[in-house]
Amino acid sequence: MSWRTKTTLGLGTALAIVGAVLLSAPAASATPERPIYVSVGDVSRPPIGWIEFCTEHPKECATTASAPRDVVLSAKSWKDLVRVNKWVNDSVMPVTDMDHWGVVEKWSYPDDGKGDCEDYVLLKRRLLIQAGWPREALLITVVRDKKGDGHAVLTVKTDRGDFVLDNQEESILLWSDTGYRFVKRQSQRDPNVWVSLGDPRPATSTASAR
Repeated sequence: MSWRTKTTLGLGTALAIVGAVLLSAPAASATPERPIYVSVGDVSRPPIGWIEFCTEHPKECATTASAPRDVVLSAKSWKDLVRVNKWVNDSVMPVTDMDHWGVVEKWSYPDDGKGDCEDYVLLKRRLLIQAGWPREALLITVVRDKKGDGHAVLTVKTDRGDFVLDNQEESILLWSDTGYRFVKRQSQRDPNVWVSLGDPRPATSTASAR
């Protein structure tokens, strides 16, 4: 089965294909060292990759402002997150934008089965939205990884905290358990507006992003 065929099957069939390990929804408890929600700051500049993606896919970015929404994290919704995260991570072959497209930065859907971090994020976000998840709870997020390099993940806003879907990590983790420095993400009100993230934990290095 080709990648293009798999991506057009819809989430229901995709979930049936995946033999993922299904887990119960986690019960995250907040502590000063382990806050369950990242602190949101002022409006920030959108990444150039998102701006160019919207130029190429204007219909996907033609949204209006809406009220923030957090998902109620039930056992079923957690299982869906686990399945989507695993299926996309297993189905896409990691490749840099330079090797893939000959450019430093390009955000795109991995329709040919190849992509880098933001492409994984775009596909996970699309599948979850198609499955009925609210856009306001699915936020593309820029971080600095454990090596200090720029990286993109999908933050899922829930009533139990901010959880991260990541192509570099098999498990879905609470944001404060990832070891990343959180830089900026989409606003819950408008995906074309980006906000800075005030990570309350002690900084090990200065984070910046394109």
